[in-house]
Amino acid sequence: MISSQDKITTPQAIVVFVSYIMAAGILSLPRTAAAEAGTPDVWLSVIIGGLITMVAGVVMTKLSQGYPGKTFFEYGGDIVGKWLSALISLFFIGHFVMIGAFEARIMAEVIGFFLLEGTPLWAIIMTTIWVTFYAIKDGMGSIARLAEIIFPITVIIFLTIVFLSSSIFELDNLRPVLGKGIMPVFKGTKATVLSFISAEVMVFLLAFMKKPEKGVKVVVVGLTISLVFYLIIVIFVIGTLSVDGVVTRTWPTLDLMRSFEIPGLIFERFETFLLVIWIMQLFATFSISYFTASLGLSQLFGKNISPVMFGLLPLMYLIAMTPKNLNHVFAFGDVVGRIAVILFGLVPIPLLLISKMKKKKAKT
Repeated sequence: MISSQDKITTPQAIVVFVSYIMAAGILSLPRTAAAEAGTPDVWLSVIIGGLITMVAGVVMTKLSQGYPGKTFFEYGGDIVGKWLSALISLFFIGHFVMIGAFEARIMAEVIGFFLLEGTPLWAIIMTTIWVTFYAIKDGMGSIARLAEIIFPITVIIFLTIVFLSSSIFELDNLRPVLGKGIMPVFKGTKATVLSFISAEVMVFLLAFMKKPEKGVKVVVVGLTISLVFYLIIVIFVIGTLSVDGVVTRTWPTLDLMRSFEIPGLIFERFETFLLVIWIMQLFATFSISYFTASLGLSQLFGKNISPVMFGLLPLMYLIAMTPKNLNHVFAFGDVVGRIAVILFGLVPIPLLLISKMKKKKAKT
């Protein structure tokens, strides 16, 4: 059972939901989406991707609302039986482990390249994992409070530095709209959906909410906030660097911050501020993924969560260290995203239908 100390309010759930979404996509989405679409219409792909993910999130929420106070790892057996539920749960848990390992590796790559040059990746990843363990060991309540601290800082710094870049923004870089038709927009949607993947967080988040009936509101508001953030960053990056300039850069958002300076201020370069908030968001995403994987294993096997957290430490470290270079890291992230589309975009639909049928049959 979920303790009363771990229960969170609806605003806290929204902040946790947003914190889970806004991670690596802040820096990489403009490049991945532009590479897929090949046109300036990437911003349309962002909108479509956000709406698709919103539908998936609502389906997952409706599924979980039928079993208040329980995570999927607990109620799955009521829908498809013990063994099939355990198998699906293990796939879900494996996804959260891989998401956590991916976020830890991306964080290490950026910190090592921009901030701590020459520091071994293993040292950064190991430190990150141990700090995260300390942050999540007290449960969802501490994670929600951490997200509440990070989110307003992210909003203020992000919007400030993005809109300061308006002096170098060129609207012509976003024209013509639909110049090559609608198909490039749909191609770009694939990349945006992978960045918006978030429905999976409702597998467990609803169980911690004081008012689970507000779950759909959490999904809609959370994804709308994330959509606005991603839309702003894509429009400004493409509008400043152009499509051709974006696809050749590894971290186009950081390059945008390096493209302008404001003389006379104490700080003339702003990419460091973006790095700070982005690292905090990565840390939040990693914390949520780590906690969810630990919670899932503990509930699935009936064990205390603390030993499970310890057991996942070396596993997540080994997975994070597996990619040999940055290209392999991005390829790993794409694979994780595609698996998530299947696990949390397609699987919940039949589960929801089966659940509805069983409840209807039980009433007759």
